[in-house]
Amino acid sequence: MIITGDNSEEVERLKDLLASEFEMKDLGSLKYFLGIEVARGSSGIFLCQRKYVLDLLTETGMLGCRPADTPIEQNHKLAEYPNQTLTEKARYQRLVGRLIYLSHTRPDIAYAVSVVSQFMHNPSETHMEAVIRILRYLKSAPGKGLMFSKHSHLDISGYTDADWAGCVTDRKSTSETKGCGQVKC
Repeated sequence: MIITGDNSEEVERLKDLLASEFEMKDLGSLKYFLGIEVARGSSGIFLCQRKYVLDLLTETGMLGCRPADTPIEQNHKLAEYPNQTLTEKARYQRLVGRLIYLSHTRPDIAYAVSVVSQFMHNPSETHMEAVIRILRYLKSAPGKGLMFSKHSHLDISGYTDADWAGCVTDRKSTSETKGCGQVKC
């Protein structure tokens, strides 16, 4: 269980209350949890998955690959096409699943991962090439992550239908948020 807060007295009180009901052990300050590295500083908290990215690149044999500047080609035309050459479905699904988990701390890959995840049921070589490009992009900066600044305010901005039927498969918007928003920290 992770217990955190900006009031140390409240944190201690909660830990004492929980310890009176459950057997607990305090492991100290959080540094690594479920593949997420946590770094605290005077300016805030930084979350990243650098080790997770490097392990993924090692597992796929791409640690020495040429980095890509963007996670997906601009104006990509990924879709399902007749007579497409299929790729190994289990490998594709495993890689995309790992990329989905990675996108929790890497919003820069979220769109590209959402695109490739649409083809999990029938992935082609073209779709696998798009996954490989995401991995090449991760190689360019494996330590990127989220910074939660101690003194900043949270601004929530909502965008809707910004790409106007951008999905080539079904001509639906890929950016409609239906009440969700972009969070800036």
